[in-house]
Amino acid sequence: MPEVEPVLSAGPLLLIAAAAVGVLLFLIMKLKLHAFLALVLVSLLTALATRIPLEDVVTTLTTGFGSTLANVALLVGLGAMLGRLLEHSGGAQVLADSLIRRFGEKRAPLALGVAALLFGFPIFFDAGLVVFLPIVFTVALRLGGSLLTYGLPTAGAFAVMHAFVPPHPGPVAAAELIGADIGLVLVFGLLIGLPTWYLGGYLFGLWAGRRYDVAVPDILSDEKTLDDTPDPSVEGTSPAIASGGGTRTETATRPAPPSFGTVVAILLLPLVLIFLNTGLSTLATAGALDEESFVVRAGQLLGATPVALLITVLVASVVLGLRRGESGEKVESIVNSALGPVCAIILITGAGGMFGGVLRASGIGTALADVLGDIGLPVIVAAFVVSVLLRVAQGSATVALTTAAGLMAPVVEATDGLSGPDLALIVIAIAGGATVLSHVNDSGFWLVSRFFRMDEKTTLKTWTVMETLLGTIGFVLALVLSFIL
Repeated sequence: MPEVEPVLSAGPLLLIAAAAVGVLLFLIMKLKLHAFLALVLVSLLTALATRIPLEDVVTTLTTGFGSTLANVALLVGLGAMLGRLLEHSGGAQVLADSLIRRFGEKRAPLALGVAALLFGFPIFFDAGLVVFLPIVFTVALRLGGSLLTYGLPTAGAFAVMHAFVPPHPGPVAAAELIGADIGLVLVFGLLIGLPTWYLGGYLFGLWAGRRYDVAVPDILSDEKTLDDTPDPSVEGTSPAIASGGGTRTETATRPAPPSFGTVVAILLLPLVLIFLNTGLSTLATAGALDEESFVVRAGQLLGATPVALLITVLVASVVLGLRRGESGEKVESIVNSALGPVCAIILITGAGGMFGGVLRASGIGTALADVLGDIGLPVIVAAFVVSVLLRVAQGSATVALTTAAGLMAPVVEATDGLSGPDLALIVIAIAGGATVLSHVNDSGFWLVSRFFRMDEKTTLKTWTVMETLLGTIGFVLALVLSFIL
């Protein structure tokens, strides 16, 4: 992002940011302008209103767009391919059946949420949600009811792990800036994150599912126009039958679905690779291994999330496709069919990053620091408030985490008597603030909105409320512990 000195004072900057969000909501919800166009237009107008130099406007827009896509496009694309292979092979159905059999139908949302908490430990929100979507859709189709009953507990689990628990980049960066011990942040992140998810993700998801009836979309389902069109020349082909979210063709010769163990092993593969990266990096930092050695560098490369997902998709193509009798051409068609439906999601997500990038470049962080500098709140409360305002202003939870930690670091350093647990709880409070009020400038808002096929109004009433509950509950628990410890 180009370095742009803000030319407006804090008051006008905050008013412009609030007006930009209002205009964006009006364009999308009232005028029904496509979200991608609305985000690009409002980003441009905001850049001009905040007096970013004309020669820097386009660079600011494209940098925010490109930096978001650099993180999201690979993860969403590869995750969609993996999800499509799981769905087509019957692996998602096998996993869904096993979860339901073990937990019972009434506890299926709990089973999905617990699985997402486990898989969300090393995997980013975007990638984890996309990989789990076929499983969520399959369970929702089988058991009936609103998609939100199953989708919100799952999405909430990934959101909590992404914001509260290392090795995700936000809490790791915040801990380093604040000077908190990573181990303590991990302990408090889990201690606070698990009840936070249960209250704000699982229980709220059950309530929202009863209140809002959201149908299961066909984004990741087999579509007869893509690769399952009945072929009269193939013996045993029967007419397509409807299957809830999509249309599927039954054939007498279709390969048997993979085993439960195979599906779990494929889902665990990216986790193992990412943990390899985390473990080697930790050992290298501690001095147990040479950071420059080939083993450490190779492990870090293989465990980088995009590379880990790429390896997993290639393995899944063989195990779920070729080894089950599918031709190379068929497997290529399956993974190719996953990309079309997610292209719009990727573009809208990138445009959300563009809007957030403009707000960051306008100097909103400096403005907030000036406004809050003399209020005199307790450190942990001030950390939460700063993080909330940054989150609302620019969208990205990770950016809010790191920026708020950077703004609070001098305050923390100047405050006497803060213990190790105090520092870790300040990081959790910042993470809570960075979670609340996900709205139209957050790429996660658009990811959930488009994958769940919800309009913006419904997304605000469900996803935004859930994120606000998660962040607020997490902060309150951190605040209570700060009084006790």
